[in-house]
Order: sequence, then C-alpha cells, then structure tokens
Amino acid sequence: MDARPSSLPCALPRALPADDAQRELLHNEVHARPPARIRLPALVVYVAVLNEGVSREAEWAHLRALPGQQDLPLQALSGNFVRLRFATHTLKWERHTEFSRYAIVQALPDEALADSHSDGLHEAALMRSLAVDVAWLAGIPGKTVAAIMMAMVHGDVDDTAAMRATAAPWFDGRDTLASLLGIRRSCAMADFRLRDSGFERLLVISPTNTSDQRVGRISQRLLELETYRLMALRGLPVAKTLAPMLGDAEARLAEITARMENKDASDQELLDKLIALAATVERATATHLYRFTATQAYYALVEQRIEQLRETPIPGTQTVGEFVLRRVSPAMATVQATAQRLSSLSQRIERASALLRTRVDIATESQNQTLLEKLTRGQELQLRLQTTVEGLSIAAIAYYVVSLILYVGKAGKAAGLPVNPELLAGALIPLVLLGIWWGTRRLQKRLHAGH
Repeated sequence: MDARPSSLPCALPRALPADDAQRELLHNEVHARPPARIRLPALVVYVAVLNEGVSREAEWAHLRALPGQQDLPLQALSGNFVRLRFATHTLKWERHTEFSRYAIVQALPDEALADSHSDGLHEAALMRSLAVDVAWLAGIPGKTVAAIMMAMVHGDVDDTAAMRATAAPWFDGRDTLASLLGIRRSCAMADFRLRDSGFERLLVISPTNTSDQRVGRISQRLLELETYRLMALRGLPVAKTLAPMLGDAEARLAEITARMENKDASDQELLDKLIALAATVERATATHLYRFTATQAYYALVEQRIEQLRETPIPGTQTVGEFVLRRVSPAMATVQATAQRLSSLSQRIERASALLRTRVDIATESQNQTLLEKLTRGQELQLRLQTTVEGLSIAAIAYYVVSLILYVGKAGKAAGLPVNPELLAGALIPLVLLGIWWGTRRLQKRLHAGH
C-alpha cells in the first residue's frame, strides 16, 4: 500500500453532529460590527435616526442614491451592517432595534481647525467640505436623534496648552470638557452643544504612534456613548407625562380603600371603580413598559462605554464621563422611580381588588347560608305536609274501602244472607286501616330503593 500523502485535495470527514440552525449566525455575531480603521487626521460625520416606520428597503434605496452604489444588493443589508468604501472616504450603516446610524469617515478638511471670526462662516465652510452631499444627509429616512462631527488629529497629549489651542477653533472658543483616555494615549474633548447645522462636535487628539485600530475603537466608543445617552433620556419625557396620571390614580385608590373600610358604598360600585382604575394603570404599563426597560438597558450601555474609556482627569477640567453621569443620573433615577411607582400602584390595586373580592365572597357565602337555611326549613315543612297528606290519604282510602264493604254487606243481606252490613263494615275498619298503612309503607320503600 502506498503510504505517501495524496496531492489531490479531499474533503474532511464530518467529525461533529449536525449544526444547530443558528450556530453560524450566533458565532459570527462577534464580528458583526467591527470598528473602523481610521487614519489621522480624519473627520467622522455621524447621524443616528429613529427607524420606527422606516423599512430596510427605504434605507437601502437611500444608500443606493450615493455615487457608484446603484448596484448595491438588498442582501448586503441583511446583517444590519454594511461598510461602503469610496476613493476618499468610507460610510458605515448599522440598523438597531430603535435606531439606525450612518458614520462617514473622511479626511479632515483644512478649514476644520482654522481660526474663523464668524461661527456661521466656519460652519458653512465645514458643511461644504463634507464628502457626501448635504441634501443626502437631510434625506436620511427617519427622525434625527444624534448628529456628531468628530475631528480626530495627532497631537501631544502631555501639552495641555497646545491641546486647548487646537480645540479653540473647533469649539468656537467655548469651554470644553476633556479627559485622557487609557494610559494617557489619547484626549477626548466635547462641549455638548448643538450648532445651527444640528450637529454637535467632539475632538480627539492622539499621539503620532496611535494605531488606526485604536483610533477606530475610540471613535466607536465615543459615538456610542452619546447615542446611548440620548436614547436613555427618551424615557424622561414619558416619566414626566405619567406623573400627573400616577398622582391621580393613587388618590383614587386611597379614596376607594377608605370607602371600603367605612363601608359607605356598595361592593359593586367599589368593584366597578377598581376595575376602571386597574384598566387605566394597565394601559399605561402596556404603553410605556418597553420605554422604561429600554431606558435602563441604554443607561447600562452608557455606564459600560464610560468604563471602557478608562478616563484620566486633566487638572482643572471635568471629564466627559463624569459630566455625562452627573447630567444623566438624575433623569435615570426619575425614570426608575416612575417605573417602580407604576408597578407598585398596579400591585396595590391588585391587593385592594383581592380584599374586595374576599368581602364579596364572604357576603355571598352568608347569603348562600341563609338561603340554605330557608331551603332546609322549607323541606321540613314540606315533609310535615307530606306526612299529613299521607295520613289523610290513608283515611280517605279506608273510607272508600269500608264503603265498598258496606255495600257488599247490604247486597248480601238483600240476597238473604244472615249479614249485618253495619257490623261487618265497623268490624273491618281496623283491618282496612292496617292494610292500607302497610301497603303505603311498602310502596315508599320500593320508591326509595329505586333511587
């Protein structure tokens, strides 16, 4: 036998059981949204829009409107992620449960960090230098929830004065938040202000030896931090809207409970009011529970992204993560308190309903017991009446039997028999009564035995 390995390719034998239907999909999820590789200096233009009512087909049609993307297949968007590469820039599209986001990475325009005496002229010049048409950005399907322009440049993160000088034109001379990321390897700066264009701005300064992969990860974390911050805050208006309704519902429940204690209203009236109140609270819960749950999930992601930034404070400047947590934490506490308040109200209504049902059940049992006593008393009366009727029936039957005997005796006397009809009838009365009573008893026994 030739033991030399064959030079022809051969398929490996299957060494595992059949794959689960979702094994490959779940396995590749770890590679679903890889961070971009960003070469500095760069400008990241980021837009996140709510996609409620926006189909994947509509987003696909909008992406195909980009130059050179007419042949983009719909299947390319099936994984909720696609990166389009152009000659001078890249565009990344991601679709999430509630929002879709578009991130364009292009070379940093020369005028981006140039001094300008007019904020409006600087903003207009920056918008004209974008790699995509402004009309295309304005036509993105959905409602804008976050829009960020992030400049990313090289610089010395140990020179605080130089970094502030670099940031001054980008932030129009306004005060900024700043923090060092990682082990003093990059600096992130922000002012959290919306410009006339609708964008807010971020600035990242990194040493010259920072890799493209690390720059991409920093970009992704900062953009996700701001997006999840805004998505988490969407629960705050809902909580404020629910506050008056919850106050009114709690007052109504207290009133119903007091009337239950004082017994100044019928159980049916109280039960109707409780049902109406429970319906109101359950409708609010069904309508807003998802938003409260999503808010908690988004806030957890905000805390996670802040932790991943591994910020180091710059003396005299508040860090980005500290600012976000201080501004967002009270809102999240309000949302959480409202959610707990809504849940507690639902439970209190359920307990009040249980108490009222218990009282109704006790009253019903008392009524049933009274009715049973009446029925028992009626049966006793019926039994006595039946006994009386049976006695009268025996007497009536005996009367007719004795009458027949009397007529028989009179007939015999007329026929010449030595019979005294009256004596014969009178003598047989006891026997007739005994016979009828005995026959009635046997008939009753047979009827009872049949049942």
